[in-house]
This record gives sequence, structure tokens and C-alpha cells, in this order.
Amino acid sequence: MSNTPIPGVLAVVARDGHVLLVRRAKNPDKGKWGFPGGRIEPGEAFADAAVRELREETGVGASADDVLTVLDVIHRTENGQLLQHFVLIAVRCLWRAGEPKAADDALEARWFTLDEVGTLGERASAKVGDVARLALGD
Repeated sequence: MSNTPIPGVLAVVARDGHVLLVRRAKNPDKGKWGFPGGRIEPGEAFADAAVRELREETGVGASADDVLTVLDVIHRTENGQLLQHFVLIAVRCLWRAGEPKAADDALEARWFTLDEVGTLGERASAKVGDVARLALGD
């Protein structure tokens, strides 16, 4: 594994008191709920990457707004050796069209209230609740 941090995005869509989450089909976090997202392609602006990842994983059309937060997601072995380090830019995306349908590397896609996000516990990726609260202004 490379020790170089991997830049990525999270597409954070809030609509009518709900946030859009997907259940991941691949690692990292296979089977867990999180925001649509992925790696930024070379030469791709982070805002464009967020809109692309959202469309690829859910079919939802949106426009990128502002940066909500930036997260370090660091995976280590049990003895502390670095496996992967992601720097994820959580981008607020404004819903434009479409209802979520799981595609690409998502097993499921659906809208969650903040209370529902809170009940996910270990079934959610790290910091999903924190980002959902930022998105919903709570």
C-alpha cells in the first residue's frame, strides 16, 4: 500500500430533512452506509468529482455548492501499520433531479432522517452522523 494520502469526495445531498446515503458494495467499508463518493480523478475538480460520483452511484442529478468539511479517514492494521489514508472533501450538493437507485459500487441507496442515521451505529462509515448533522443544520 502507498503511504500517500488519497484525495476523494463525498457528495452530501440534503432534501426535505433527509440525507442521501448508499450502502457500499466494495471496500473500504463494504456493506456500510455512507455518502456517495469516491476518488478524484486526475485533472478533475473536486466539485465535478462529487457530482459525478453521486450520479454514478445513485442516478441523482445535482450541482455542487460548498465544502461542508474535510475528513481524514485512516485505516491501520491491528499493530498500527498504515493501510490507507483518505482525505475526503464533503461537498454539499443541491438536488436537481431523480430518485436514488443503487448503481456502480452501491448496493442500496435511500434517503435517511437524522434520527435514522443515528440508529445505524456500526452499520455506518465513520463520521456519517457528524456530516449529516452539518448538512441538515442540526
